[in-house]
Amino acid sequence: MEFSSSLPIYIQIMNLIKTKVVSGEIDRGEKLPSVRELSKELKVNPNTIQRVYQELEREELVKTQRGMGTFVTEDSLIISHLKQSMAAAVIDRFFKEMENLGFQPDEIKKMISERFMEGNE
Repeated sequence: MEFSSSLPIYIQIMNLIKTKVVSGEIDRGEKLPSVRELSKELKVNPNTIQRVYQELEREELVKTQRGMGTFVTEDSLIISHLKQSMAAAVIDRFFKEMENLGFQPDEIKKMISERFMEGNE
């Protein structure tokens, strides 16, 4: 994974894990790699991964069981809410960028509609 300088590394790793969870690449209830394993894989300090897991636990996306590891929640409602929240953020960024390019909402809507129709031909 290549990290951007625009966001702290731990947030980028959190976003990676969240994306894998909501896309189903990581299943509900699945055990995450240990702090050491993931830090070695991503070539980051183990303290960074520890912070990632603590933040994800605070958000109730994972649960750490002492001596067993860190597991993704099995609560589909939490994952569903996260997916909706992440989608809303993507849409918000898209609209902001389009507005920065000078497009008005009706122009954006027309462009999306045309693009959608092209994809369904």
